[in-house]
Amino acid sequence: MQRLLTAAVAGPLFLAAVFLLPNGWFFAVMAIGIDWAAVEFVRILRPSAPHAPLGLVPVLVPLAALGAVVAPRAGGGAEAILLATALALSVGMAGAVLLARTPVQEALPAVGALGFGVVYFALPIVASYRLQQIDPWLFFLLLAIVWLNDTAAFYVGSRFGRHKMAPVVSPKKSWEGAAAGLATALVATAVWGALRLGGVSLALLALGAATAGAGQLGDLVESMFKRGSGVKDSGAVLPGHGGLLDRIDALLFAAPVLLAGVLLIGPEKLRP
Repeated sequence: MQRLLTAAVAGPLFLAAVFLLPNGWFFAVMAIGIDWAAVEFVRILRPSAPHAPLGLVPVLVPLAALGAVVAPRAGGGAEAILLATALALSVGMAGAVLLARTPVQEALPAVGALGFGVVYFALPIVASYRLQQIDPWLFFLLLAIVWLNDTAAFYVGSRFGRHKMAPVVSPKKSWEGAAAGLATALVATAVWGALRLGGVSLALLALGAATAGAGQLGDLVESMFKRGSGVKDSGAVLPGHGGLLDRIDALLFAAPVLLAGVLLIGPEKLRP
């Protein structure tokens, strides 16, 4: 019951934010929510590097996302932006671990956690912002794919799952559930295309499938982190759902994939 009540309250509020908030305010909402998930991420990984400055992750995530949004407007070329990003993730992260006097046995996992963690959370903030900026209905498509994919995979996998997908990482996930989630996501993409674009193209279906696959991968990756640290839930902020990271793990991978597809293919080529 708590799970349903939480979804009934949070779902409409979030959809209202997608369609009613200006781009800047929507960026702020996504940055706050995803950065909360970054805090949970740090708690999960803390046992692997207890003395490392992992707290830098939630500090740097919104700054990195803001920089990725503002830099192109400030006239920064792609080469300069790429170089600055590479320097920050290599020299910057390694330097931070060194200056924090992290024990040497924790240094490598700490650098990996910092470098991956900032990108892991900053990228979906930027992708969500850009999708809403291009067309709020694109972000609605993202939510439909992620939510329906997850729901179908859970219920079909629980009832009919026989072949384990990743038994070490997530024993309850099955190939049957994954197939059902993918099929449901494709139906959702087709319905969205028919209603929003007046038809369905192969490019749109391919993008929907890639987004759904990325969402399933994101779910497994978060399960891998929790399994490695012996944690069941990332937190308890959402009654009946666990932590915020537990709820948006699929979106963290799916949002950048959907945006990349839209930018590479072009919105017009997604039409039939």
